[in-house]
Amino acid sequence: MSNLYPNKALAEEILEEAEHCNPGPWGNHSRVVAMCAEKIAAACDDMDGEKAYILGLLHDIGRKFGGRHLGHVYDGYTYMLDLNYPEAAKICLTHSFNIKRIEDYIGNFDVTLKERKIVEDALANTEYDDYDRLIQMCDAIGTADGPVPMEERMGDVKRRYGNYPQEKWDKNMELRSYFEKKMGRDLYEVIGKG
Repeated sequence: MSNLYPNKALAEEILEEAEHCNPGPWGNHSRVVAMCAEKIAAACDDMDGEKAYILGLLHDIGRKFGGRHLGHVYDGYTYMLDLNYPEAAKICLTHSFNIKRIEDYIGNFDVTLKERKIVEDALANTEYDDYDRLIQMCDAIGTADGPVPMEERMGDVKRRYGNYPQEKWDKNMELRSYFEKKMGRDLYEVIGKG
């Protein structure tokens, strides 16, 4: 177990405590993302299912601090850094940017100029690995009620926000293909849905 992210029991405690601060469907969404990530990582020869579960569980932890949009990326990133979990902080940062451009964020830019600069600089200096890609993909299939077809989830986001950049949509489809090749199996067969 790395000290770059908490162990499973502690990650579950962190999420439960965060839900007490800001109750909502985001907690169950995080659990669904974690469950999907764990199953997919376990089906890949070079990934750790437990690590994927923990990172998936914490990807939206910035929601602990309220209903911010881009602000939840900043809040999660800085919160995990404050707890000295840099890999979890990285996932909080990268999960919303399958293409490394802050301009592609879907939702309100409800951050200060200083917070935005911190997010932009951190993003520019981050190299994505398969855990970043995995959580991005699982975020694109996970709802609070369970995994759904990727197109359905992205369509729901587009309806709610009025926008879903085509390049971001295409990147999610590319991530699905990437992980299906790594697993040698259909995504929904692995996660038990579809």
